[in-house]
Amino acid sequence: MTPSALPHPNELITLVIRHLIRPGLAPAYEAWLSRIMPIAHDFPGHLGTQVIRPTTASEPYTIVIRFIDSEHLNAWMGSPQRRALIAEITPILASPDTFETHPGAAFWFTPSVVGSRAPVRWKQALLTLLVIYPLTVLVPFLLHPLFDAVPWFATQPQRGLLVTLCMVLLVVYLIMPRMTRWLAGWLTR
Repeated sequence: MTPSALPHPNELITLVIRHLIRPGLAPAYEAWLSRIMPIAHDFPGHLGTQVIRPTTASEPYTIVIRFIDSEHLNAWMGSPQRRALIAEITPILASPDTFETHPGAAFWFTPSVVGSRAPVRWKQALLTLLVIYPLTVLVPFLLHPLFDAVPWFATQPQRGLLVTLCMVLLVVYLIMPRMTRWLAGWLTR
């Protein structure tokens, strides 16, 4: 997949990459991962990376990379740093890497086990509601002392932006990764 073929402009996007490694070369691949991950982490728009390691030598590594939008993902995919690192790792790949993109909140529900399927939409919607609704009450309540102490934050749009920022960071980095892991059995049943 070429960077220009990536869909979904202006929304959260996840890239799922699969690398099947030649037998006996997993240590070299792990060393390569330890070099590429910090570079990806520092790239503009990067929201996080998850590596799903294979349980057998015949399964691929699955790398889940999240970006704020397809423009930033396209920039990463076409970057000289990434191209050089991909050229370096290509000789140890048993087959070309494969790509999938997932728009919006679907990245929360990317299966953590290779070969499993994503949960049905109603379960995704229910879990998202159960996570976000309490935050719509809790976050403004917890930020209320700040709004009282600094009136500038109490006015719109600053208040809305701060509440939304706190909720997004909590959901993306802390709550949803744990909830989807804890409820994986129910989600994929």
